Amino acid sequence: MNKIAFVFPGQGSQAVGMGKDIAEKHAEVMEYFVKADKRLEIPLSQLIFEGPKEELTVTYNTQPALLTTSIALLDFFQKSGIKADFVAGHSLGEYTALVAAGVISFEDGVYAVRKRGEFMENAVPNGEGSMAAVLGLDRDPLLTVTNEVSESGFPVSLANLNSPGQIVISGSRKGVELAGAKAKEAGAKRVLPLDVSGPFHSTLMRPAAEQLLGVLDGLEMNDAAIPVVINVTAEPVSSASEIKDKLIEQLYSPVLWEDSVMKMIALGVDTFIEIGPGKVLSGLIKKIDKTVKIYSVSDEESAQAVIDALKEEKI
Repeated sequence: MNKIAFVFPGQGSQAVGMGKDIAEKHAEVMEYFVKADKRLEIPLSQLIFEGPKEELTVTYNTQPALLTTSIALLDFFQKSGIKADFVAGHSLGEYTALVAAGVISFEDGVYAVRKRGEFMENAVPNGEGSMAAVLGLDRDPLLTVTNEVSESGFPVSLANLNSPGQIVISGSRKGVELAGAKAKEAGAKRVLPLDVSGPFHSTLMRPAAEQLLGVLDGLEMNDAAIPVVINVTAEPVSSASEIKDKLIEQLYSPVLWEDSVMKMIALGVDTFIEIGPGKVLSGLIKKIDKTVKIYSVSDEESAQAVIDALKEEKI
């Protein structure tokens, strides 16, 4: 029996104008952008549709903008009757997955990620933390490198285990710099500094995690209607209390994306549908397993093409 997973992108997939065409054509899609504006009491939809790009890419704007666009696209896509057996999201995308699974309401999801973005932005003084993508080195030798550098007094850790040979490290600026140099000595092909505003998914995010707990405690959370494969453990979870615990851990723990995809495949998923702007996750999944089917829904045209393809396959 074919199983389907809906997956939702994280920061880096945003683009000015995302969701605009479909929202202008369909009132029910536009309604999500209107709801987000009301919940946050800011003109988020105007920022999403018109920019400027510099403002959209600020963490506390990017996060609610991506969640809003992805959920609006999901609502349009689900009218076809195609349902998921599992949902998952990359970092911020995990919150989109939680809205999709009925764990939190859309409005609470938008609010939570706006606050999450603020806490992440403020956790470490600007310029003191950084992230870098390490290409061509396996996780075990890279973990040895980050442990050695951290023990020397410059915190750095594995942040995103995205796909074979693509791992992001995060931590203090000096720690990332030293770990990058040592990773090259250990055989990494390339080390690419990332243009981010902080050391996300590192131990330096613990202050943000404590603040986030206060926000999540104030929101209503339900057990998941669809199992959510969680970043921190790469395991399917349905319990609301367990999900909340893992959301807190997620801020300072690695995103186990490769493991999450492998877990879903092991559970019978052979079709992944990325819902949201861009095709970042589709590219990563292709590197993890070339045999699975991968589709991307980023606008009305691609949504209809995926619906037609799946109906043809009788999924």
